[in-house]
Amino acid sequence: MPSKLPQFTVRIDPKLLLKLRYIAEYNARSANREVEMLIKKHVEGFEKAHGKIEL
Repeated sequence: MPSKLPQFTVRIDPKLLLKLRYIAEYNARSANREVEMLIKKHVEGFEKAHGKIEL
């Protein structure tokens, strides 16, 4: 069954993508999960510095 989560397309330098995949594999994650973890950390850092983002 297809995921109902929103999709987001990113254009990225091919070498950077290969490095991301290497790191993801090292962390036993898919590249998608690795990017999700990076985004979560970035949002948490932003909220720590600027306050919680209310949606």
